[in-house]
Amino acid sequence: MPTEGFDYKTFANDLATQAQELIPAEFQPFQKTYVFNTIKNFASMSAEAVCNDPKLNFNIDQAMFLTQIIAEWSFHKSIDLIRSGILPDYWDAVMKKIAFTIFEIAKQTISQNVDQDEILKLVEHHVKKSYESAIEDLLKRNVIDADVQKRALEQSNIDKMMAEIQAEQEKQAAEQGNAQNTPAPSGVKDLKLATLALLLKNVEEDKVKAILTKFDDSDADEILQYIQMPDLNRKIDIRNTMKYLQEIRMNLPEAKQISPSKILSKMKVLTNKIGKEPLLRMVKQERSIVKDFVKKATIGECIDISPKVANIILQHLEEKIL
Repeated sequence: MPTEGFDYKTFANDLATQAQELIPAEFQPFQKTYVFNTIKNFASMSAEAVCNDPKLNFNIDQAMFLTQIIAEWSFHKSIDLIRSGILPDYWDAVMKKIAFTIFEIAKQTISQNVDQDEILKLVEHHVKKSYESAIEDLLKRNVIDADVQKRALEQSNIDKMMAEIQAEQEKQAAEQGNAQNTPAPSGVKDLKLATLALLLKNVEEDKVKAILTKFDDSDADEILQYIQMPDLNRKIDIRNTMKYLQEIRMNLPEAKQISPSKILSKMKVLTNKIGKEPLLRMVKQERSIVKDFVKKATIGECIDISPKVANIILQHLEEKIL
């Protein structure tokens, strides 16, 4: 049966929007638009395919994981293509080949309950192979010459980003060589929180506070302590940092305040379960704002109501139905 409760179009758009901040600043507007649309379109199409495939029967977490993989590699390889110097007319053909490869590998391995780390390794391996194959095909067709092929194969945005993070860590470590001797984080959870703290060190304070609201109070306090630790860079093994950065990207904790899109997704599940009319009857005696919210939400629309209030209404309905 189709995956319930997954608004894949909104999710794909959110992934593309988040990636916009990481698109190279030197790219021209049409190049930035291409990266955004590539992420959004491939993520959306892939998610739709798995959600509507009754043979797969993916749950929402599996569908989201596959969509994230598609989005991340669409981001990196579209940037590689643009930097390669290959003409825009040929970008789509290369990206379609890569996206199809990712989709098939991810779909099969997720269906077989392969460990996520292994899935990511397999996907990366096959992305590289399909990219090289697509570039070689362009060379054989005389679309590009050997110099462009060489430049295209030298591109690796994911490696470039990791190298930049490592260089920044080493730079900060050198600047803080005389910093106080603060105890190093230990344990997997502490190391993950410390890795996130490294990313937040140069983020504006207001944004840091907003991000920390997504964590339990104890974890948020620990992250703050690591942010304030002047020699944190020297306390974490760079190999662990790279590993945990990947996990953080794939598994950021959900916000405490539910988003409107997720509320609508959950309302869709309830509507599919018992129907629109029974839901409306359940709130017949409630205030008009509650009735208006439920009426609109059952058809996928939102009224001007705070997510907090909407979530309370949703929880009330779920308690009665589920």
